[in-house]
Amino acid sequence: MSYKTSLIKMAIKLTPNVMIVWVANVILKGIAELTEFSFDLDTRKVYVQTMLYGETEAIEVWVDGFGIISDKESYKFIIQQAQSNKPWLNNLLAHFVGKEWKIPVIPQLAAYFELIADVFKVESPE
Repeated sequence: MSYKTSLIKMAIKLTPNVMIVWVANVILKGIAELTEFSFDLDTRKVYVQTMLYGETEAIEVWVDGFGIISDKESYKFIIQQAQSNKPWLNNLLAHFVGKEWKIPVIPQLAAYFELIADVFKVESPE
C-alpha cells in the first residue's frame, strides 16, 4: 500500500460522520434527510438511514462488502451484500449485489483512478 493510499484511508476514517450528514442534508434538502450514517473502510460496511420528504418511516440500508476490482484496462465496482428494511428496496438491491459494474473513466479523473482503485480495492480473503 502506498503512502498516498494510507493518507487517504486515514482521512476517510477521520472525517466526522456529523459532517457527512450535514453536507448530505444540504444537498438533499426538500427531498430527504439523512438521519444516520456509518462508513467503515476497514470492514467495508456502510449503514444509512434516511427519511424521504413526506414519508413517516425511515429507510435503512446496510452494505457489507464493497470495493473496486481493477485490471490493466478497466475498473469495476462490486457490492457483495446489501439489504434494507424495505422489501421493494431489497428487490432493487438484488439487481446490483454480486455483480461487477464497469466504472467509466472520466478523462479529467483518469490520472487518479489507479489511486482510487487502490483505496477501495477488493480485499482477498485470507
